[in-house]
Amino acid sequence: MRRHHVSLALVLLALGGCARGCTSSRPPIHVNPNMMVQPRYEPQAGSAFFYDGAEMRPPVPGTVARGELRDLIKDGPYWTGMTPEGEFATTVPIEVTDAVRARGQQRFDIYCAACHDTHGDGKGILFERGKVPTPTFHSDRLRQMPVGQIFDTVTNGFGLMPSYKYPIPVADRWAIIVHLRELQAHRLERIGSQPAAAEAPATEAPGTTEAPATATSAAAPGAGTP
Repeated sequence: MRRHHVSLALVLLALGGCARGCTSSRPPIHVNPNMMVQPRYEPQAGSAFFYDGAEMRPPVPGTVARGELRDLIKDGPYWTGMTPEGEFATTVPIEVTDAVRARGQQRFDIYCAACHDTHGDGKGILFERGKVPTPTFHSDRLRQMPVGQIFDTVTNGFGLMPSYKYPIPVADRWAIIVHLRELQAHRLERIGSQPAAAEAPATEAPGTTEAPATATSAAAPGAGTP
């Protein structure tokens, strides 16, 4: 009798091993399906339970995402590009390291080069194929533009340029600006010139155009042409 029990156990073990290793076109048998098959909502689905008819619930008002708690009084220039006095920041509010430079170049090539090209001349692929008007970063106007204003433009967009507030985190925006300033400095070194001194802070954002200044001189009384 004991031998029969051992034989039966071996047969059941063999059948169990075959069942585990063999494939079948039939659906599996769930002894207790409650944890695997249960009512649920699909993303972006509607719901008659909530008052607004939406299944996905918005964050509770006042919710702060992890890492996004902002002290605008102490760290205002970092988050907004503005000083407490309401002026655009003129210095980058982060420590500039080799890692920041490398990150800025990488993010610039991903997000900015499509329009501005990798050298910042405004001859990116969108300009080449779509003739999208794109300013060069090497004009005196953009060289003199405060870094805070560039940050504001990247954050909120301007003209044809969309906002990059959501695709690019704050730290990466400043890293991109660090790389942009280095592109401008290297261009000046290559051509052997210095940027013209700004008489007043720039108030226009990248992407705008300004009319060239024209000077006229009045002829002196009595002056004539030979």
